[in-house]
Amino acid sequence: MSENRAFSDMSFQQFLSEEKLMGCRCRSCGTDYLPPKPICTNCFSRDLEWVEMPETGKLAAFTCITVGPPAMTQEGFGRKNPYCSGVIELADGIRVDARIQGVDTKNPEEIRVGMPMRTDYIHRELNGVKSTVLGFRPA
Repeated sequence: MSENRAFSDMSFQQFLSEEKLMGCRCRSCGTDYLPPKPICTNCFSRDLEWVEMPETGKLAAFTCITVGPPAMTQEGFGRKNPYCSGVIELADGIRVDARIQGVDTKNPEEIRVGMPMRTDYIHRELNGVKSTVLGFRPA
């Protein structure tokens, strides 16, 4: 699928903006990566292909952040409005870091490891630049 796109952050970002969760698979050993890598770290092959990843999984770990980087502060997050970041284990076992939406970050004790999650593409604009960030929310 869309194998003509090089494995780069720009291509991955373009797929996100199209609301497609794409990773790569090594054609030599079958290892999957998300986000994609230009070389297989398992067998060191460069023979990779784009593959669509599952858009469901479960929450493996999380944290609610009150002091974030400048980009998150510009979005309005801070001590009084924390945001959640987590690790999602996708249905095929791959783990990916992402923002967690749709949870009560002021009551993190209500967020549960193991809860079912689904993708939630976060479209944003900062300083006139549009981008899409990978997010997940409870299924």
